[in-house]
Amino acid sequence: MVNYKNLAKSILDEVGGPENISNMTHCATRLRLTLKDDKKANDENIKQLDGVANVVNKAGQYQILIGTEVPKLYDEFEELVNNNGQAQVETSNVKSGGIITNIFSAISAIFAPLLPALAGSGILRGFIILAVQIGVLSENSGTYTILYATSMSVFYFLPVLLAFTSGRRFGASPYLSALIGASLLHPDFIALLGNQGNGATTNFLGIPVVLMNYNSTVVPIILSIWAFSYLYKFLDKHVPETLKLVIVPLISLVIMVPLTVIVIGPLGVYGGEGIANIVNWLIERSSILTGVLIGGGWSVLVSFGIHWAVNPIMINNISMHGFDYIVPFTFACNFAVIGTTIGVIFKARNKKLKNFALTGLITIALSAIIEPTLFGLLVKNKKLFLAQIIGGAVGGAYLGLMKVVTNSFVFGSVTTFPAFVTKNSTNFVHAMIGLLISLLISAVLGYLFTNKDDQLA
Repeated sequence: MVNYKNLAKSILDEVGGPENISNMTHCATRLRLTLKDDKKANDENIKQLDGVANVVNKAGQYQILIGTEVPKLYDEFEELVNNNGQAQVETSNVKSGGIITNIFSAISAIFAPLLPALAGSGILRGFIILAVQIGVLSENSGTYTILYATSMSVFYFLPVLLAFTSGRRFGASPYLSALIGASLLHPDFIALLGNQGNGATTNFLGIPVVLMNYNSTVVPIILSIWAFSYLYKFLDKHVPETLKLVIVPLISLVIMVPLTVIVIGPLGVYGGEGIANIVNWLIERSSILTGVLIGGGWSVLVSFGIHWAVNPIMINNISMHGFDYIVPFTFACNFAVIGTTIGVIFKARNKKLKNFALTGLITIALSAIIEPTLFGLLVKNKKLFLAQIIGGAVGGAYLGLMKVVTNSFVFGSVTTFPAFVTKNSTNFVHAMIGLLISLLISAVLGYLFTNKDDQLA
């Protein structure tokens, strides 16, 4: 069992100590650091540490692949860094690195804590739809209503959850941030929409307000809390300590909630819908090409750690429309990786290589985590990487051709198959065919591209 306190200390020593860290965060599987001087980090020593799967220095970030237990490591790492006699390292609104790097880092930090809730709710929603279709559950029953509310609450209250994680990321009070998000969902505020819905108008102190329904939205609250972080830091710096308890929350709420509903919110709603509509329009125009590009190229995005930029689009599609076209393409990638490991298992003679491939297969099939296999096997063997890309592209093309969707935002594994259960019964069938295509093509190519005497590098 990994001792995360010791691992955190070892990593900190090997990256040059707290004085070499300008920013730190984590996503679902990686500890992400922004180092002042990358040359001070000892990659090889870090890779040898128990609990570390690999090290990637891409997109302006020093990424240490840990796996799904990375939050445990991060807690220990953060405590060591900020209590080491050094000035506190920024974990929020950071200026270091390029704009693109900071955007990816922010998206990762905001969404990563919510992934278990989104995935669990999505799977539950799939099971509910399946139960209704086979007649086990009636939509008129109390059981259905309770379970449906359970599965959909994460999407309805997404602005509150995103406000909390955004507050932590941008350096504002997460609780005040959550309260700003909650204000947008209050029944009295929603009642102002009347029968017209989005676009209805009211006024605030004589200022016209274009009203929006903010439940299940993504972009507006993130923009709002980003703006709030500057106000919060200003108030925290200038308000006397004895008055902070009352004055900071009072001014924050009085300014930010009206500012959000008057300016930031409508811009965020239309902006988020615009981006999603563009992506969905491209998919509708050429779903096969989109499937090829995402199904084959998703692993490339993952290897650079920039796949987080696409996740909000998928989440927005699910929350706004109830389905998404992009998630199935990521499944194609994952099952192509599984197929490649199968080819290696059947061809290679080296036990260490076969065992590593088998471990990767099981890990992806059950938890959808491809990074250990990606970095430990595929990146090191260009032919195997190509096998996975081809399999994912062909499977993605089929999924695009058949317009396969998921009913929730999940990571591609066997355990998340219920996400393909929709009112269109053929959706699940075509999903299984597409994933089987990805798996079989990659398995055949993986077998052909593997030499019997290959060893785990």
